[in-house]
Amino acid sequence: MIRVGVVGLGYWGPNLVRCFSELADCKVTAFCDQNIDRLLMVKNRFPAIQPFDNYDQLLASNAVDALVIATPTATHFQLASKALKQGIHVFVEKPLARTVEECQQLIELSDAHQATLFVGHIFLHSSPVAKLKELIDSGELGNINYISSRRLNLGPVRKDVSCLYDLAPHDISMMLYLLGEQPVSVGCSGLAHLNEGVHDVCNLNLTFRNNRMGMIHVSWLDPRKERVLTVVGDRKMAVYDDLDQEKIKVFDKGVKTPAHSSNYAEFQIAYRYGGSYSPFIQEREPLKSECEAFINSITKGQVPLTDGRNGLQVVEVLDAAEKSLFNGGGQIRLNSVAVEC
Repeated sequence: MIRVGVVGLGYWGPNLVRCFSELADCKVTAFCDQNIDRLLMVKNRFPAIQPFDNYDQLLASNAVDALVIATPTATHFQLASKALKQGIHVFVEKPLARTVEECQQLIELSDAHQATLFVGHIFLHSSPVAKLKELIDSGELGNINYISSRRLNLGPVRKDVSCLYDLAPHDISMMLYLLGEQPVSVGCSGLAHLNEGVHDVCNLNLTFRNNRMGMIHVSWLDPRKERVLTVVGDRKMAVYDDLDQEKIKVFDKGVKTPAHSSNYAEFQIAYRYGGSYSPFIQEREPLKSECEAFINSITKGQVPLTDGRNGLQVVEVLDAAEKSLFNGGGQIRLNSVAVEC
């Protein structure tokens, strides 16, 4: 029985406490937050769990085998590194850390102390994304030309990180997973309207090998909530709308260019307008699947899909995007060019 502690009881923390409490192979034994009101609120809901308002006291209590860190991004490295040094397994909400160097150090600590390092890229544990991956890998969509995504809403606005670090990790993690590799280069443009230096809207362009690309639009200043990812193949296309009851729709549509001809009448682009269908998806709460994957990685020794190296790959893209954002939007080449994910 794995004893789990949850650190950070803001918006996401109580949901993590609930999900881990409902799993068979673990028990939530502690939670921690510096805000006493939050501690009391969660304590009223889960009276059997021991509360802490001091992280170091939690570590010294020997009350946990694994920790879930759901705190602001800037604190991830310090909190995770302290736990890993004690051999405690660590689940860190996205993004893994603020910089590439911090991610690399956490991976080294995880390896040195034989402790699991797991990253909360929740959509990689969702049934619709698994179905998209199946459609791509089976060849049904053909060769992938590009993937585009929109993650928009009016708020919630954050001051500690930009919408790039708050929202884009979801779509970056999905694109890397679906295409199976890192991009060659990343470009990003954006605007900061509400707080200087904290961007409210960003557009990312990811260039991949084999003439493929990814486009990501994120904003917390948009009037409508959107969570849409579109995969365009040369045979078929698929749209994943997380707000729709039918999460995925596959379209038998495409464009075909004929062989070159000097005769204009023969050189006509052919458009295919076929039907569409929604594949069956066995739905399960992604957060609970993610929590279960973390516990399985400990009890069964499984390398998690969203391990430290997966977290590093996403932060490498974020780091390049931020450099581009503050340097005129030009393309920034990644050091680990086209590494398979």
